Amino acid sequence: MQRVKSAAVRVAGQPVSSIGVGFLVLLGVGAGDDDGDVDYMVRKLSGLRIFSDETGRMRRSPAEVGGEILVVPQFTLYGDVRKGNRPSFQAAAPPDLGRRLYESVADGLAEKGLKVQRGCFREMMEVELVNDGPVTILLDSRKLF
Repeated sequence: MQRVKSAAVRVAGQPVSSIGVGFLVLLGVGAGDDDGDVDYMVRKLSGLRIFSDETGRMRRSPAEVGGEILVVPQFTLYGDVRKGNRPSFQAAAPPDLGRRLYESVADGLAEKGLKVQRGCFREMMEVELVNDGPVTILLDSRKLF
């Protein structure tokens, strides 16, 4: 997840979605993920306080600054390159599960009252962003403790 000043997605050169200030979420879904992982991601993403207050300290959530969220599906986050030079994607969720959980995260964020835009599942996308900071945070629902 990256704090951005703006972000956009295009498919085949055509605009699909865009946001202003907010988060760009590159969402990978693993083969073992389930609704509990969705709940964790929605709770963490909606509550992250990484926007600056008047003193310059990170104390504000996306809702507090009117931030938007662009959620982009990215199974390549599960690419394993430990053996050989071509990535293996065996740890990524199969497409049906990946799509369902990806949509559930985006829907869950919208249910929290956040303005949510989406990328396109199983499409080649051009993702453009202006990182703010830069601030990039890795969230992993499997690393709870």
